[in-house]
Amino acid sequence: MAVDINVFKKEAEDKMEMATMYLEEALGRIRAGRANVHILDGVRVDSYGSKVPLNNVASLTTPDARTIAIKPWEKNMMKVIEKAIIDSNVGIMPENNGEIIRLGIPALTEERRRDLTKQCNKECETAKISIRSARREAIEKLKKSVKDGVSEDVEKDAEEEVQKMHDKFVKKAEKLLEAKNKEIMTV
Repeated sequence: MAVDINVFKKEAEDKMEMATMYLEEALGRIRAGRANVHILDGVRVDSYGSKVPLNNVASLTTPDARTIAIKPWEKNMMKVIEKAIIDSNVGIMPENNGEIIRLGIPALTEERRRDLTKQCNKECETAKISIRSARREAIEKLKKSVKDGVSEDVEKDAEEEVQKMHDKFVKKAEKLLEAKNKEIMTV
């Protein structure tokens, strides 16, 4: 039975891609002192007996750099949305004027900025671990494929390709981290 080493490379690439996509999403949820509707991605609202994402029951906008405006599609959702935000880990008290719920994004303290960059660094490290793990799995499979009849030259070339993929995705993760940290540290 012939072994297709391209399958191993594709699996590794997919896993590395998933790790960087996860990192991008995780960094997007970290509050950086600017209004960003993605900090509300984790908020679930009780709507007709089921928990749904906030953006399923209201429109979310950022009228300025320090405000998120939430306009429920139904008036009766005001209190439910407000409670969901208070109960979430967003850490911002909503202001309700009867029409729109506003979240004022506070300016970050120096200490808070440092904490956020540490959080970002942890997320990046988690992504890098996943990328390295994908590389390791692929290389193990490639080494086993030699026993199944794949020539050592082909296996070595494939290993090099996997290593290049690894380097590319680690660099991408570091760029995402650098951009987020810059955003956080910009006063």
